[in-house]
Amino acid sequence: MRVAVDATPLILSSGGLARYTSELSLALAETFPEDEVLLVSDQEFAMPEGAPQNLRRGSGPHGRLERRWWVWGLTKELGRLRADIFHGTDFAVPYVPLRPSVLTLHDLSPWMDPRWHHAAERVRRRTPVLVGLGIATMVLTDSQAVRRQAIEHFRLSPQRVMAVPLAAGRHFRPVEPGQTKPYFLYVGTLEPRKNLPLLMAAWREVRKQVDIDLVLAGRRREDFPEPAVEPGLRLAGEVADGELPGLYSGALAFVYPSHYEGFGLPVLEAMQCGACVITSRDPAVGEVAGDAAVRAGSEQELVEAMLAAARNPAWVAARREQSLRRAREFSWEHTARLTREVYAEAQRRFVY
Repeated sequence: MRVAVDATPLILSSGGLARYTSELSLALAETFPEDEVLLVSDQEFAMPEGAPQNLRRGSGPHGRLERRWWVWGLTKELGRLRADIFHGTDFAVPYVPLRPSVLTLHDLSPWMDPRWHHAAERVRRRTPVLVGLGIATMVLTDSQAVRRQAIEHFRLSPQRVMAVPLAAGRHFRPVEPGQTKPYFLYVGTLEPRKNLPLLMAAWREVRKQVDIDLVLAGRRREDFPEPAVEPGLRLAGEVADGELPGLYSGALAFVYPSHYEGFGLPVLEAMQCGACVITSRDPAVGEVAGDAAVRAGSEQELVEAMLAAARNPAWVAARREQSLRRAREFSWEHTARLTREVYAEAQRRFVY
């Protein structure tokens, strides 16, 4: 099978879309060496590190006309590559359905609260047409929670929508942390949907009783105000992949209070590093964490969970073991195998 994968998310320096595209393309190429995985985009992007020979990039648009990428250029590129199927990793597929396609609908946040996505107007307009009119042969979600939401919101046939869970990269594993002051940790984009004001408010209450820092690691989106400087608050910015396992492993607890997620990949990364995890009550995050995380739906619950982590080492140790057990249930190889089954189903369903 020759699979063309939208590589546009790889222009981003970090974040879930880039992680998904990189890890999935690598896993597909490694798990199915007889296949070719072709990364395509009209923009310059970085190839995933360690790409095998059957994972390669396309040539991009040829000439000015093909810069109308989704209308014309991508279709021409797929023809040149003789692609059997296209996988849209970022809410889009070619507008002209000349071959089977799979569209990953990571979540429904663009249609839930305008404040969560200040620059998502194109997605809000385009994606409902692509999935509603059947231009995308199959729709892929990262969780059962989003699958149910997609079927209801877009009125899709359940047979067209499949949920395939993600995984944490293999380099996420427990490491011996350096000696440092205790800290709570958040990793992810700093944006309105992540509910960081609640986390900071809860941390301030905890700090009145226990001297402990809060580390916020991730790219700050332009619509998220930069937090004011205050004692104990550490803004780490974007952290290199190689440094994240140490950051997760050294945290007293990883805290993820997000309003809404399609999966919540940092939660799984933290668990695979053996972190004690505290999350919101979001359904998709609950699917990922299972019983291994502490669920907190309010500031008071968050304060209580964070104080328990700060005061009870045995409780934290037990939570770390639960995290590791839960994380073993996920792998990118498993994700790749399930995803390829969706490709095969799209080929069966596609009407030429």
